Amino acid sequence: MKEIIKIYTDGAARRNPGPAGWGAVIMFYPHPASPLSRGRSKEGVIEIGGRSKHATNNQMELTAPIEALNYLKKNMSKAGFDIEIVSDSKYVILGITEWIFNWQKNNWRNAAKKPVLNRELWEELYKFTEELRPKWTYVKGHSGDKYNDRVDEIATSFADDDPTELKK
Repeated sequence: MKEIIKIYTDGAARRNPGPAGWGAVIMFYPHPASPLSRGRSKEGVIEIGGRSKHATNNQMELTAPIEALNYLKKNMSKAGFDIEIVSDSKYVILGITEWIFNWQKNNWRNAAKKPVLNRELWEELYKFTEELRPKWTYVKGHSGDKYNDRVDEIATSFADDDPTELKK
């Protein structure tokens, strides 16, 4: 039985660019023999977040799944789990599932033949995506989705330099 991990992510920037934050809610449903089960109930939630003094919203939207996948990589074995990442950013979802292949083919140029913005973040996200193989799911922002609202709260609180308390 594989572990199921669902991750909600979001990014925020004030004055875009400006003070910025990112947030992720990692929900896991481990197999009883999993390292995640030690000292925890069968299901769990971990929240992570961070800030940058100066970044764009898109940079934070990319940073959130990068940091969530990095967290998983550092804290879990590589095999035995399925990951789903949920984001309200079409930029992230379409970028990592569709656009990135043409960017790579076109030497990191977009359809307008201009350099792809945030290339370093895209390359890092792609590396994690190739290794951990998450499924990517879009959710409409500010639509009452409990976990999407929570990651928005985390990201904006970090952008405001007044971080909300995170569940560990």
